[in-house]
Amino acid sequence: MIVVILEGSRSNISKMQSKFFNDGNDNKITVNQIFEMKKKKEKVAIITAYDYSSALIYDKAGVDGVLVGDSAAMVMLGYDNTNLIGMREMLVFCGAVSRAVKRALIIGDMPFGSYQSSHSKAVHNAVLFVKAGCDAVKIEGGAEVAPIIRSIVGAGIPVMGHIGFMPQTSRMWNNYKLHGKTTESALLLIEEAKELERAGAFGIVLEMVTDEVAALISQNLLIPTIGIGSGLNCDGQVLVSHDLLGMQEDVQLKFVNRYARLSEIIFGAVSLYTKDVKDRNFPQDTNCFHMNKDEFAKVLEKLNKEKKATG
Repeated sequence: MIVVILEGSRSNISKMQSKFFNDGNDNKITVNQIFEMKKKKEKVAIITAYDYSSALIYDKAGVDGVLVGDSAAMVMLGYDNTNLIGMREMLVFCGAVSRAVKRALIIGDMPFGSYQSSHSKAVHNAVLFVKAGCDAVKIEGGAEVAPIIRSIVGAGIPVMGHIGFMPQTSRMWNNYKLHGKTTESALLLIEEAKELERAGAFGIVLEMVTDEVAALISQNLLIPTIGIGSGLNCDGQVLVSHDLLGMQEDVQLKFVNRYARLSEIIFGAVSLYTKDVKDRNFPQDTNCFHMNKDEFAKVLEKLNKEKKATG
């Protein structure tokens, strides 16, 4: 449903927005601050972003982190899955977002194939993300990617892990979306989370993990957990911006709150614009720019002379 701001809340929101409008680079969120938020039991709010205009709004709205997700493959490029996006496209999105975001931590999602071939290639590509403006990168995988995380962290680049449902590879193996339903699955997830922490990850995304197991992982790690479809007890949350803003009517996800229905609003606006153009209601004279009348008279006079001379 579309959010309505009540008058009683408006002043508080205005104060919060003013704070963020004025923060600039002086209060840029760092990985260490994300650690501190967990210690203080302050929830971490992260949203995906892929373009300059949207990222500018999200940053001013006060999110703690912006994830340039490989979900761009589907919501921005129209692919069927995340595997089809490559480094070139991801770096374009990262560059656009980094030029907008002044406060939030920017995390770049390393796409499928960009870190699996070798540790040196993984480090090389992680460096490209940093040069594109990211503060950190995210990698999907459990214990098998721990050595890769060590290499990237060793090069001085913060890494966020990602376990549970892993869109890049899960569909090729079992396509199970919900993880942590059995004892075996729960214990494996807990051990993988600990392994990623030991490897140097500064945080871990838990995607589609049962609330109970996500809670156990969060309690047993010093680093923050960021949930997506993983219940109430993670140290923070991340959502795909298109989902929470209602940009796609046909996408209905249980774990997403729709804070707006922008697809309906945009559809209505573009439909009205099209009708106004067809009905000659747009543009109006107030939308036009006019030439000085004397200058216009000179143009007409010159054209008339030329017409007579050639007629």
